[in-house]
Amino acid sequence: MKLSSFYPVIATDKVAATRDFYVNHFGFEVVFEADWYVSLNRPGERPYELAILDATHPTIPAAYRRPVAGLLLNFEVDDVDAEHKRLVVDGDLEAVLELRSEDFGQRHFIVADPAGALVDVITEIPPAEEFADKFLA
Repeated sequence: MKLSSFYPVIATDKVAATRDFYVNHFGFEVVFEADWYVSLNRPGERPYELAILDATHPTIPAAYRRPVAGLLLNFEVDDVDAEHKRLVVDGDLEAVLELRSEDFGQRHFIVADPAGALVDVITEIPPAEEFADKFLA
């Protein structure tokens, strides 16, 4: 199979608030918008896509028409401390996991979007010796 694109779609009952969260805090731009679906793009050297969908829309099979649960989006950044300061310390977001360094090789914090998806903002750091040999590439 040859993929031409891959992106997550967040099902929610808060389409506009979720759109605003990613536009205002993470630099995404709206490229398509209907009252039930929003397509976002984050332009740059490596563009990224994200979409938001009304969880009750008939495009979703009836048995699955419910808001997102258990989704964690990883946003890897160059300086997680600067992003924590911008988004949490100086900004209006609440960290649901405070900034910390993990032995498995990440310094990170987590915020929640209005839909309930978690956004894990990460900078890779050297792992502790016990995890160093777990990295295969």
